[in-house]
Amino acid sequence: MDLTLYVKFFLGLVAIINPVGLLPVFVSLTSHQTEAERNHTGKVANFAVVVILLVTIVAGQHILNMFSISLSAFRIAGGSLIAIIAMSMLQGKLGEVKRNQEEDREASGMESVAVVPLALPLMAGPGAISSVIVFAASHNTLMDLIAMFVTVVIFGLLSFGLFRMAPMIYKVLGKTGINVITRLMGLLMLSIGIEVIAAGFKGMFPNLLG
Repeated sequence: MDLTLYVKFFLGLVAIINPVGLLPVFVSLTSHQTEAERNHTGKVANFAVVVILLVTIVAGQHILNMFSISLSAFRIAGGSLIAIIAMSMLQGKLGEVKRNQEEDREASGMESVAVVPLALPLMAGPGAISSVIVFAASHNTLMDLIAMFVTVVIFGLLSFGLFRMAPMIYKVLGKTGINVITRLMGLLMLSIGIEVIAAGFKGMFPNLLG
């Protein structure tokens, strides 16, 4: 088992989900909560993200098979979506791809924001789910599945730790600092998207691309 492969998978999750970039949203959505309630919201949100991604790892290939979608075609579609989100992040925005005004209005009126909109669609959004399906479909041995499960759980723990320290981190970094990190993550995410698209085209047109 290649450990560097899963380090890359982990860094890909960090770039695509971008928990640091979501800190202002988390602070805003939980501004009416006490510290204990905010920590509980962060715990539930990240637990939900881990569950969603683990289910995606197990069911992703079956979903592709159900709709007779080739992995190469899904790579092109998923890579394009990742690239679109990355372009939005390069502008320091979450983007309409991750959330829209209607979802914002619904969130403002909800008692709990942990699962919707935090976990879904802000964290485990289309980009993250597409990325996980592509990776899981390409690495589907038992050891690969176990390694992916462990990687996702480690990511969930890291993200929960960041959310727990959200007010302090937000105060130290400020809006400008978080925007800088978001843009760096966007650049990394765009590179991932282009790699995924290239792999998809290579799978669909092996003779054309050599």
